[in-house]
Amino acid sequence: MRSIAGADIYGITGEEHSRGRDNITVVKAMIDAGITLIQYREKEKTMLERYRQCEILRRLTQDAGVTFIVNDHVDLALAVEADGLHVGQDDLPIPVVRKLAGPSMIIGLSTHSPAQAAAAVEAGADYIGVGPIFTTQTKKDVCDAVGLTYLDHVAQREDISFVAIGGIKEHNIAEVRAHGAETIALVTEIVGAENISKRVKAIRKAMERN
Repeated sequence: MRSIAGADIYGITGEEHSRGRDNITVVKAMIDAGITLIQYREKEKTMLERYRQCEILRRLTQDAGVTFIVNDHVDLALAVEADGLHVGQDDLPIPVVRKLAGPSMIIGLSTHSPAQAAAAVEAGADYIGVGPIFTTQTKKDVCDAVGLTYLDHVAQREDISFVAIGGIKEHNIAEVRAHGAETIALVTEIVGAENISKRVKAIRKAMERN
């Protein structure tokens, strides 16, 4: 089974922030830039539109050996044979998701507090999202920023893979790495870049400054 271990950048789609490019074009650029972990997150499209995009993205990621995660929709993840599914606190509980998705699918859960992290571990999540670290405008229903203290807690006390997320940019990514995050999620910093490959190189260089 694949996991998020070993990935430095967790790329997340966001078509509305992608300078008029569609998710297919952006994901191709992410793959070309060497990103090995990509989540499809699309809130505004119909399910049929999501399915059609994910069919293509699944083929692209599979051919490139890239781990492909679908946000929220277990049916969509199963339909396109994605590697994983990422859900939030208001979605189906992890044991139910596991029952639906099966034993081989990677399941991630967004968490915003130590209590939620502990519950995710207990419930059997494969990894957790930790954040939002900083204030973010990417998600409309996001909670307040949790800051670096919660990131410290997970890095030091929880035995589970995790991805730091929320308001992380090139200028603050070294700080996030210094607090224990090996895998970091980026949305607008990548999809909104005019040249995605150049931006990814700059981000990776910034990561090394911690």
